[in-house]
Amino acid sequence: MIHSLFLVNSSGDIFLEKHWKSVVSRSVCDYFFEAQERASEPENVPPVIPTPHHYLISVLRHRIYFVAVIQSEVPPLFVIEFLHRVVDTFQDYFGVCTEAAIKDNVVVVYELLEEMLDNGFPLATESNILKELIKPPTILRTVVNTITGSTNVGEQLPTGQLSVVPWRRTGVKYTNNEAYFDVVEEIDAIIDKSGSTITAEIQGVIDACVKLTGMPDLTLSFMNPRLLDDVSFHPCVRFKRWEAERILSFIPPDGNFRLLSYHVSCQNLVAIPVYVKHNITFREGSSQGRFELTLGPKQTMGKGLEAVLISSQLPRGVLNTNLNPSQGTYNFDPVTKLLSWDVGKINPQKLPSLKGSMSLQAGASKPDENPTINIQFKIQQSALSGLKVNRLDMYGEKYKPFKGIKYMTKAGKFQVRT
Repeated sequence: MIHSLFLVNSSGDIFLEKHWKSVVSRSVCDYFFEAQERASEPENVPPVIPTPHHYLISVLRHRIYFVAVIQSEVPPLFVIEFLHRVVDTFQDYFGVCTEAAIKDNVVVVYELLEEMLDNGFPLATESNILKELIKPPTILRTVVNTITGSTNVGEQLPTGQLSVVPWRRTGVKYTNNEAYFDVVEEIDAIIDKSGSTITAEIQGVIDACVKLTGMPDLTLSFMNPRLLDDVSFHPCVRFKRWEAERILSFIPPDGNFRLLSYHVSCQNLVAIPVYVKHNITFREGSSQGRFELTLGPKQTMGKGLEAVLISSQLPRGVLNTNLNPSQGTYNFDPVTKLLSWDVGKINPQKLPSLKGSMSLQAGASKPDENPTINIQFKIQQSALSGLKVNRLDMYGEKYKPFKGIKYMTKAGKFQVRT
């Protein structure tokens, strides 16, 4: 299975390594660095890189590459899922998953990796189990450990590890019983010059924060469960009941967890929430170019577009820009040629626009192609796919919990071609 794990920062330095079976030399990462140099963007590094004696499988999260070294053939998605689980665990323990946080808590990091993999095979990856095995670091615990020489490792085996529901510890008690669910959708789309959709798909997740006493049994039903076709579940979900009734039935883990993730690729179901009117022109032999951009909401079901951010990589021949935004602020970097416009919230009655001229190199030929426009945005209390939770019921416990659900849509890779 997994022989070694290397953590590589954005500068290309290996700042942490862990070996489970035999020690693999750092020189194996040279193949990864070569692929990194060939990639135009950091996220374009191939996830699986074959070498003469190993396979390198990597994920990029928080500007850190997590590179696993494999000696025999294994399903790559199995390793990729484990690496994402490692990142999520670090984030859960330290609040953030950054190089500084990992270096500050290096002892806890090694303890976690030792528990999560046994001889290279995944063992304990549930946050509940890990927190009983290894206590999360706090300032007080760090001071006590420094003085007494003790560690964060728990003295007893987790109770949940021996039960039929290993993701939930026994004896959970809360004064306030509550269950919150967040439906978060990310839309990836490419819009052509005329405004037609070339591709559009939605990646969605339902994240849960469940703090309930005892051993509750929950059922979650949807208004339109047929939307959920391509779905990945948390192990707590009873799959047979989902197949038969399209109802999620589960005993939840304690605390935060991802209940399911789903993918909607049918373009008929993906509503594009924003439109762009653009006029970007470069004249042959002229040292001036024209830049006009107007944004507006579309098919947002009455919800407002927030945190709108426009970025565009302008051609190399552009020396500077003289643009006038109707709202927000814009910035142009003459070195990287990156134009960014922080629009903020869009008011449908007064659509934001960015208009003005571009200064071009004298005598330079007209750029071969117009720049593409990348858009970031958020829509609160709206799921673009139309997914709606119908009801949440609890069995097995007498008390009445407080229940809440929140929807949010945000842009993933949302690109408009000009």
